[in-house]
Amino acid sequence: MALTEAEIKAKLKERDDLIRESWVRAMEARIVQNNLQKCYRVEGVNHLEKCKHLAERYAEMLKENRVKGYKQIDI
Repeated sequence: MALTEAEIKAKLKERDDLIRESWVRAMEARIVQNNLQKCYRVEGVNHLEKCKHLAERYAEMLKENRVKGYKQIDI
C-alpha cells in the first residue's frame, strides 16, 4: 500500500510536531533544574525546606518529560 504525497507530508509534520513538543518539555525541566540550583545556593542550610516544591516538581518532570524519538515511515 503506497502512501500519497499528502499523507507522507502529514506524517512528517506530525512527527516534527511530536519531537518539538518533546524538546519543549525537556527544556522546561532544564529551567526548573536551574531554578532549583539557584534556590539551593541562595537558601543555604534551609534549602531542604525552602526548595522542596522545586525539587518535587523537577523529580516529576524527570519522569514525564523525556525526549522521545519517532517511528520510521514505511514507504
